[in-house]
Amino acid sequence: MADAPILGGSGTVTLDDDVFGAAFNGPLVHEVVIAELAARRQGTHSTKTRGKVRGGGAKPWRQKGTGRARAGTSRSPLWTGGGIVFGPSPRHYTVKVNRKARKAALRAALSVHAARGSLSVLDPGSFGDGPSTKTAFGLLEGKLGGKVLLVLAEDQDVPFKSFRNLERVTVLPSAAVGVADLVGAGQFIATEAALNALTARAKNTVEATV
Repeated sequence: MADAPILGGSGTVTLDDDVFGAAFNGPLVHEVVIAELAARRQGTHSTKTRGKVRGGGAKPWRQKGTGRARAGTSRSPLWTGGGIVFGPSPRHYTVKVNRKARKAALRAALSVHAARGSLSVLDPGSFGDGPSTKTAFGLLEGKLGGKVLLVLAEDQDVPFKSFRNLERVTVLPSAAVGVADLVGAGQFIATEAALNALTARAKNTVEATV
């Protein structure tokens, strides 16, 4: 059974082997990461085709006798100010992934951090009475070589304010953490409350319906 060291305290936290001892499934993790990144796209980009650009109703010049190429509208894509050919339009990028697959990918990503020793548990009480970026920087000594993902519970404002201004550190609530965030982080740090929330989310249990 794996465990994780405590930052700002002593001892270790025992990890749930069902969640942090799973085998890594590369294709499944890739599928879920693609789906998560696609879901973050707003899809609000929009362009106008020649039929949507205002004006251009009159023929610019007569068909024959001018020596110039024939033209039927000044809103042709060939003209400045004309429409766009095959331009993007508002759409959604949702990719469906089954719930069990998402949970399995989350377990795989968490297990990788546990196996390679890049998972640590933060003690929120190490900040004393108020936020301290200096204390936060000291806790991360030796861990700032790459990207750091810090996961907190909803009500843990002191560590959030302490870590949020540090370079290459991303602070997220446990409910917003996805597989893409875990895969992209070199170091994964979480408070015990946030880790318990992630563990509960990653367990392959069937939710009761009323």
